Amino acid sequence: MSTTLPLFWNLSSASKKDRIDASVKLISSLEQFQALHVPQTKSDGSDNEDGDGLDTLNSQDVSYSIRRLIRGLASPRESSRLGFSVALTELLSRIDTVTCAQVTTLIIDSTKRQGSMSGQEERDVLFARLFGLTAVVQSGLLVREKPLPSSSSSSTPVSSLQTYKAVLASLLEIGEAKSWLRESAWWTIGLAIDSVQSSSVSWKVDALDSTIEALYSTENESVWSPEKVAMALKLQLITPNHDWDRTLAPIFKGHNILSPSNLLPLGRILKHTGSWKPQLHFAWDVIFDRLLPPSGEFFRIVVDESLFSSSSSPERKYWGFQVFKKALTRVSATELPMLFTKNLMRSWINHLSNKDRYLHKISLDVANHIQTLVQKSPALGFPLILQLTGVNGSGQFDKLTRTKTIESILTVMDSTGIKSYVLSLLDQINPPKGAEDDFSAVNSRRTWIADQFSALIRNGSIPKSDDWIQIILAWYIVNGFFVVRKKSESSPIHALHAVPSPSFTEVIQIHCRTRLLGCLADLNTQLTIIKQDDQTHKETAVASDGEFWVSKVLDTLSQLDKDTKHVKALTDIDEEAHALFVKTQKAISQLRKVADDKRETARGYELVLSSLLLQCRCGDDNLANLESCLDATSKMFLSEKTSKKSKKVKSEPLSDADAQPIDILVDVIIGFLENASAFTRSVANESFSRVSSAVQGSTVDLILTQLERRDPGDLVDEDEEDMRSDGGDGGSEEKEEEDGGSSSEAASGDDSNSEDEDDEAADEVRKKIEDALRASGMDVGEEGSGEESDEELMDDEQMMAIDEHLAEIFRSKTSEAKSKKDIDAQREATHFKNRVLDLVDTFVKKEPRSPLNVRLVLPLIELVTKSGMDERQLSDKASGILKGRLAKSKDVPTTAPRDEVETILREVHRRAQRSHSSDALVVLSQSSLYLCRILISLDEEDTAVRVYQESLDDYLSRKASQLAFSFFQDWARRFPAQAWKFRSQILESSSKAVNLYRKCQAFQLLHLILSLPAGGEQPTAIASFQRALQKTILQLVNSSIDDDLGLTPSQVKDLLKVVLLSVRQTRKAGESAAVEVWDPAAWKELHSKLSSSNRFSSSPSVLNMCRQVETAVASCKLAPQTKDSGKRKAELDEVTDANASQKSNRKKQKKSKS
Repeated sequence: MSTTLPLFWNLSSASKKDRIDASVKLISSLEQFQALHVPQTKSDGSDNEDGDGLDTLNSQDVSYSIRRLIRGLASPRESSRLGFSVALTELLSRIDTVTCAQVTTLIIDSTKRQGSMSGQEERDVLFARLFGLTAVVQSGLLVREKPLPSSSSSSTPVSSLQTYKAVLASLLEIGEAKSWLRESAWWTIGLAIDSVQSSSVSWKVDALDSTIEALYSTENESVWSPEKVAMALKLQLITPNHDWDRTLAPIFKGHNILSPSNLLPLGRILKHTGSWKPQLHFAWDVIFDRLLPPSGEFFRIVVDESLFSSSSSPERKYWGFQVFKKALTRVSATELPMLFTKNLMRSWINHLSNKDRYLHKISLDVANHIQTLVQKSPALGFPLILQLTGVNGSGQFDKLTRTKTIESILTVMDSTGIKSYVLSLLDQINPPKGAEDDFSAVNSRRTWIADQFSALIRNGSIPKSDDWIQIILAWYIVNGFFVVRKKSESSPIHALHAVPSPSFTEVIQIHCRTRLLGCLADLNTQLTIIKQDDQTHKETAVASDGEFWVSKVLDTLSQLDKDTKHVKALTDIDEEAHALFVKTQKAISQLRKVADDKRETARGYELVLSSLLLQCRCGDDNLANLESCLDATSKMFLSEKTSKKSKKVKSEPLSDADAQPIDILVDVIIGFLENASAFTRSVANESFSRVSSAVQGSTVDLILTQLERRDPGDLVDEDEEDMRSDGGDGGSEEKEEEDGGSSSEAASGDDSNSEDEDDEAADEVRKKIEDALRASGMDVGEEGSGEESDEELMDDEQMMAIDEHLAEIFRSKTSEAKSKKDIDAQREATHFKNRVLDLVDTFVKKEPRSPLNVRLVLPLIELVTKSGMDERQLSDKASGILKGRLAKSKDVPTTAPRDEVETILREVHRRAQRSHSSDALVVLSQSSLYLCRILISLDEEDTAVRVYQESLDDYLSRKASQLAFSFFQDWARRFPAQAWKFRSQILESSSKAVNLYRKCQAFQLLHLILSLPAGGEQPTAIASFQRALQKTILQLVNSSIDDDLGLTPSQVKDLLKVVLLSVRQTRKAGESAAVEVWDPAAWKELHSKLSSSNRFSSSPSVLNMCRQVETAVASCKLAPQTKDSGKRKAELDEVTDANASQKSNRKKQKKSKS
């Protein structure tokens, strides 16, 4: 026992892993002891002194462990019951030298209740008995048939009917003693029943009969609980010949508890059980095991109308949600509708919608459980969505619950499931036959369906398929541009399979057109995998076959235009527009045949033409742009000349005959950006990315013109002039009618607000006028006073007196209105420039080697440095292009004009010298580095060095210069080879420094350059620089020894670091010409002067640094190749030893002081 005693302690550990490890070690040790044990043989057959008979066939350690484990079940310490019961169960299942009667007797005797026990002690013994009997059942000892090993008592049965009855009676006693232990005790009874049923003991039938008799005695036949229901369902399968009709009466009718007639009493029993606890009763598992196939009546009566009834408490609804979760994993996709009952969905949505609701946490858990379920089985996604958005759910489920349940389900569904969902939404377009839905409800449902289609396409996480996307787009086209006359079930367009009844209203038709353009905008930004000849690539704005989605929409429109039998167009197209449309379609067909070298550019033209054609079909007046694009396309690709231009084309420079075709197209693209709709912006960005390779200098100038700063007043004047020109056309009213009144309806909510604001403004002006009249001595009458009395009070003199006041009032009002217009115009201009910058970003990304990128630098810098606080987004985007696209680009233009690059670089440096913002200086520095990379690629690195030399001279010599040390530091680190050529100029410029601080910064830059990899210069050039460096620094330090306004000790130390670094590089190079430069005597003399100086003698860091320089110079002087190498080496060692002895002496002095 000395070896097993320590193993019992960890059985009570709170850690599950520690308990399991302790159980494994204990059982392994006991098995070894039992294997070595020799059973005792007693001729008289008497038991051991304890009377339990365990010592007869078991080793002393095993006997002790059984008793110890049983006693430990009553321990309240930590997790003793868990650890000891697991060990006891495993031990009883491993050894075959004990009987069930022995162990059961030990458990019952050690867990007897006494009257003097406290409540805690009574609970401990009841738990100990329950855990002990459960261990007996789970270990298989209750029905073990294997006899004991050969002994004097080998005829004793291991298990018996009497022992089974004793265990059953004890468990029933536990359940009756405490109601909160009843469920656990009856659960163990269920385990005992299963053990008896699965065994082959001779007393099986008697045991089952005795079980039924004990559980369903006539004394408690009217008292039913979920435990009784669970045991009845379990025993009915085992004992079908029993008279269950009599046993279940009078609570249940017949022998089938789950029959429809018995569901009401069953629901009451399951609902009104004992004390509530968060765990679901085990009876539900037994019920679900028997409930095959599932019954919709069961869930409606037992769950929905019982646990989720309006009178149910939150605790019962909590159980209901758990039942719902349990049932979800047991039903198939076709059986899901029976679970989503009315009361359940109402309670779920209510509690899920607000975090403050009592059952919000369990409701959210149910939603997460559904999402996990769909992830494991995507086929369940479609039927689940039907239920969530169906009769008992809500089409706005995610909006009402403030979750993304439906959205998350859609993201894990496959394309087939999404298509099924789309088709199910199409089936809801018309109200069901016989239904009496009002007209507004039908319109609301159709609007919701249109929004759902749009959400499916917008969500990038949902798997896309051409099939269901084409179905949605075709539905928008049919109901946005046509009226269905007759259904065509054989048509590939699903929207024609049924005639809408009632017909779509004009508002919904406009909504369909709007959603169509919105979906195309989303599709233009989504990547699609294209497979061609066993190769795949990703492309935007196209379907899986490589055709533009806009082109597919136009093909569907063309197909429906010809199908006059089934559909009728909402608006007729005039002959002039029709001819232009036909011409455009021919041009698009020819663009698809362009050679591969211009194929991408032709695709960009095709996208713009298709988009303009679609906008014209939607009612926009884009015929002028369409014709100008056709003309540009003809000049760019086609041999045929286009017809004469329409009179509607404005006489602008870009539309003249000498304009470049690409400029005309980009001008239209810029017009798309001004439109500010999602569709036109997506088309503009996508088409420009495809034609970027054809961009010319005039095109870049056109784009940069849009980024120029303009006076907001000029913008307002232009807008007013455009409005006057549009108003004089006389067709505004017709245009509004063609638009279907969309503008009036869209602004209906704003009209009331604007009217209120106008009323308030009018009241304010009226009040000011009355104050002016009173100030002039006039009595302002009340409303309703006669006009004649007013006229009598106002003569010419009085009118002249108040004239100035009235003029001032109206001038202030006009000024306020103009100021508001200026602000709005400035805001619109900022948004427009943001969109134009997207084109710039696209061009730089697509064409990093284009020499035109050089022209972009200064305008972008202009936006960064001169944008106001309200243009911060514009400034950040321009800064991102300069720092992220240009400066970090791996490729640079190699054909850029050298003079142009140098001019721009000098302008960048000029602006950096006057920049007061550190952020702007960073951008200027990165831009300068980009231009230097271009010059180096053009073999003009000397130009870059010269420009930086001039900027350094300005920084050092002019105190007002706004350049920073980091500006030159970035350049030196980025171009170390060029920086090495720069070091002599830095040394020369240091003499021009306006103050010591700037001079020291020059040497800091020099230190940085010297620490970079060497540039491979000639030794004579290196020697010349080092000689000048030594002379300059010696003069600086010597001049500061007695000058109180000279260098500070820290500055002197930094200068000496530069010298030390240069000396070390000399030693590494080993060139005799460079070595002869250094003068040890001069440095020795300097060290002596510093030691005797009042300013530096108290600075040990300066003296030590100077000593290091002196030593390094001496070592450098002795190191080169000489004939008398042995003597030189000895002298070098002598110097080194002297330095080492000085260091050791200083260390000893420090120790003595301490």
